[in-house]
Amino acid sequence: MFDFSTLTTFIAVVLGLFLIPGPAVLLVLSRTVQGGRRAGIMTGLGIATGDFVHTVFAAVGLSAVLMTSALAFTAVKFVGAAYLIYLGIRAILAKQGEASLPNMPVVTPRKAFLQAVPAEVLNPKTALFFLAFMPQFVHPERGSVFLQFAVLGLIFVALSSLYTTLIAWAIRPLGRLAKHLSWLRRWQGKMIGTIFIGLGIKVATQHR
Repeated sequence: MFDFSTLTTFIAVVLGLFLIPGPAVLLVLSRTVQGGRRAGIMTGLGIATGDFVHTVFAAVGLSAVLMTSALAFTAVKFVGAAYLIYLGIRAILAKQGEASLPNMPVVTPRKAFLQAVPAEVLNPKTALFFLAFMPQFVHPERGSVFLQFAVLGLIFVALSSLYTTLIAWAIRPLGRLAKHLSWLRRWQGKMIGTIFIGLGIKVATQHR
C-alpha cells in the first residue's frame, strides 16, 4: 500500500510539525502544569482523538472524489502544495519568542480529555491542514483510498499521543534543557520551514 519513502516522508513531516509549538501543545503544557501529568496525558489523548475525527472526515469527503476525478486530484494537489509552502514560510519568518500558557482552571483528567476532543474537532486550522496534507500521501493506484487515509490517520494519532505523553512526563526536564538550547529555538523554525517548503514543491510536481 505504502512504499518506504512515502511513509518515512510522512513521519518526518509530522514530527517536524510537532516541533512547532501550537495551541495543542500549549494546551497540554497548561493542563500538565495546572492539573498534573495525568491531566496533561489525557489532554493529549483528547487532541489525538480529535485528529482522528478529522482524518475520518477527510477520508469520507475526499476518497471518492480523488478516485474518479483527475481535475479534483489536481486541485487538491495544488491547494495542498500551496498550504504546505505557506506553513513553511510562516515557520521561517516567525519570531522565536517565549510562548505563554493559557490561563485555565484546574480540571480532572477525564474532564481534560472531554474538553480537548471538541476543541480539536472544531479547530478550523486543523481541518484545513488535514484536507490539504493527508491527500498528498494517498495514491489511488496503490489500493483503497479510504484505507490509506485510515492508516495515515492512525500513524498521525499514534505519533501525536506519544509526543504529548512525553511532553507531559518531561515538562520540567525539558524546561531546564531549553534554557541551554537557545540556538535551537532560533533555528528550529527555519529548519522546519525548509522541510515544509520542500514537501510543498514535491507535492506540486507529483503526478496522479
